[in-house]
Amino acid sequence: MIVGFQFVDRYAVRIRNETMRKLLSLFVVACVWIPAVVWAEFRAGIAVRTVTPNPLLPVSGGVGPSNPVTRKDGELNVRALALEGDNTRIVIVSSDFLGFPAVLGNRVRAQIKGIPAENILIGATHTHSAPDCYGFPDGKGNIATDLKYIDFVCTRMVEAINEAVEKMQPAGLKIATGNAVGKIAYNYYADHLYDPRCSVVQAIGADGKPIATLVNYAIHPEVLGAHAGTLSPDLVGPLYDRIQEKGGGTAIFMNGAQGGMITADNRSPGGKDTRTWEECLRIGHLLGDEAMRIISTAVEQKNPALFCTSQKLTFPVDSPLLRAIMAASPLRLGGNDNTQVTTQLNLINLGNAQILTIPGEALPNIGYYLKRKMHGENNLLFGLTNDAFGYILTKVDWSSFERYNYVSRTCLGEMTGEIFIEESVKLVNRSPSPTKLKK
Repeated sequence: MIVGFQFVDRYAVRIRNETMRKLLSLFVVACVWIPAVVWAEFRAGIAVRTVTPNPLLPVSGGVGPSNPVTRKDGELNVRALALEGDNTRIVIVSSDFLGFPAVLGNRVRAQIKGIPAENILIGATHTHSAPDCYGFPDGKGNIATDLKYIDFVCTRMVEAINEAVEKMQPAGLKIATGNAVGKIAYNYYADHLYDPRCSVVQAIGADGKPIATLVNYAIHPEVLGAHAGTLSPDLVGPLYDRIQEKGGGTAIFMNGAQGGMITADNRSPGGKDTRTWEECLRIGHLLGDEAMRIISTAVEQKNPALFCTSQKLTFPVDSPLLRAIMAASPLRLGGNDNTQVTTQLNLINLGNAQILTIPGEALPNIGYYLKRKMHGENNLLFGLTNDAFGYILTKVDWSSFERYNYVSRTCLGEMTGEIFIEESVKLVNRSPSPTKLKK
């Protein structure tokens, strides 16, 4: 609140003492120019809802028909992390699905009060062992998506967001980035062309104990895959269990730039993929151990700064395959016009970290480039967040190699990567930089 006094000449002339008049004038000027003091304690809260279908539903690993299942390993969840500070409130949501399109995310956002819709970031872990949330046609005139189940998931996500906000409590943050060591991920197209960096954000309560641990790492959770006859969160479920077991509080996973094809390293010595729940446990636990190791020496940031901004992005849809999917889906993925799509790009400054969202699966070279252009001491990319439009390639990669035929067909078009990169860098450059830790 700004405090000030107004004086009228007839009162001023009553003050005969020149010295007193000067002192009063100085006091008035000082009062008028004292700015408002804005202070908001940083707070964090997290909540989880189980969304495993009962009875079990077929699962989707990508474009085409879903696959029947006979069992489940682990539970599917939606998880919401609410953060508040500097008069800003955001929620980061992770869901155990292949993707969670914006048309569904907007249903959720419309039911949330007290948070700007553009400050609700909804992502997908990209498990290949969960029901289809896109409405993929099977080529025979059928759709496997269960619309009642989709409604159920949206309702549970709203509940998780509201509970996370209700549970917010004073908190600090620990943030760190380091290489996750061990047999976790690799590039199926070229072994070593992937990002081994794992970024970890941990909310610390007033009692010094972790409230939540966010893990950001690029990987396809497809140890089991869509043809194993199993519904599962894949390696992400064991990751969550390991974080909690090691005292990290409730965990939440946000994928990274894992396109083309940064996948789980479940290769056996004989060269075949090990598609077992035990292998999900091994990789999930190892990634959890590495995340806890990386964050273990981080310094707690007290009352960290929080900033959130967003902008709309429009992409032309050149892919005949994706146009056909948008036209056939009962969810109306492309709205009334399947020749272009509009989505949301977010930039978050959180303490000394900067976060950019990716509306799909960006190839690792795009991820490396963006992290190099970002301004945080820790730079995070939230893949498959706010939308899930398939692969994102640069124009020089698009349809350039036979190896990239599939990822090119399931990319919106040749200019998708160019538009995304250009607009992301512009957003970074016109936004404030995150705070830096004093050394």
